[in-house]
Amino acid sequence: MRDILIDIQHWQKEGESIALATVIQTWGSAPRKIGSHMAFTLSGKITGSVSGGCVENAVIEAGMQVLKTNHPQLLHFGVADETAWEVGLACGGSIDVFVQPLDAQMFQELQKVITNEERAIYVTVIGGADELLGKQILIQEDRIIFGSLGNEIDSHVLSLSPEISAPQQLAIGDAQLFINVIRSAPTLIIVGGVHIAVALASLAKTIGYRTVLIDPRKAWANETRFPNVDKLIQSWVDDAFQQVSINSSTAIAVLTHDPKIDDPAIKLALNSSAFYVGALGSKTTNTKRRERLLSDGVSESQMDKVHAPIGLDIGAQNPEEIALAVMSQIVQVFRKQNQVEGKREA
Repeated sequence: MRDILIDIQHWQKEGESIALATVIQTWGSAPRKIGSHMAFTLSGKITGSVSGGCVENAVIEAGMQVLKTNHPQLLHFGVADETAWEVGLACGGSIDVFVQPLDAQMFQELQKVITNEERAIYVTVIGGADELLGKQILIQEDRIIFGSLGNEIDSHVLSLSPEISAPQQLAIGDAQLFINVIRSAPTLIIVGGVHIAVALASLAKTIGYRTVLIDPRKAWANETRFPNVDKLIQSWVDDAFQQVSINSSTAIAVLTHDPKIDDPAIKLALNSSAFYVGALGSKTTNTKRRERLLSDGVSESQMDKVHAPIGLDIGAQNPEEIALAVMSQIVQVFRKQNQVEGKREA
């Protein structure tokens, strides 16, 4: 939802009729993950994707009917169907897509959650009684923020909500539900305003990461060097880490080569819930750093979590290539973590 938020806001201001399409199931080589969204208008404007281009035209065609009748539809595209070849899924995948008119009030509440970088789940009825089809509820922590599917269904989903961390389907009585998850945007905390950090911050922003730059040295950490980071902190790491929220969607890259900055940052990072901790430096530098931190009370198992030397081995030589190697490794670790969480839910 985050990637189509701004376009939907603009369309609402223009008074457009908007349909929302959601991937609710995939098999095989379907290119978009469960929970992905596409929105489009009766006038033909499109944002987002449900298949990377394979079935968009067919989904939009069905969506136009949804907007005219105000009745949601569950669409299936698979290689076993002649339709699948017509719409472009001949590569061996299949997907289910639920198309419904955008609920303006629900979207307003979703927008608040996303803007505030909060976690929530929102539940849509995709099958069952016709009068419930397309109805939604939004749940945050232990309370319903908006909507209702009936007391029995609401209570059941509410009791399960703390355990739900990945999109999934759920049957309650005759109702078939799709549960989607809103997480805070992944965040990259960069410690050290070095040349690599300039390229790394830019690349992270490009792929949707919130960026934080920490460096007590004002010559290195300033708005001229980093005009587009979300947060710039000119403080020593002990103070700086108290000014940021670190969770399981946070990556931390330590880049200064200065033990006075790097060592405390790594120690704090390893005692947080960050999904990634990486440190710049050669094998020799990292061996010495490891010895220092072990003697300072960091355990062997904790040190084994540090990606050092930082980044994937792609033969990078300049700051931009090193930034690419680092960001590639961060994305790799983040996606593997999400896959594990998804398998646990399944």
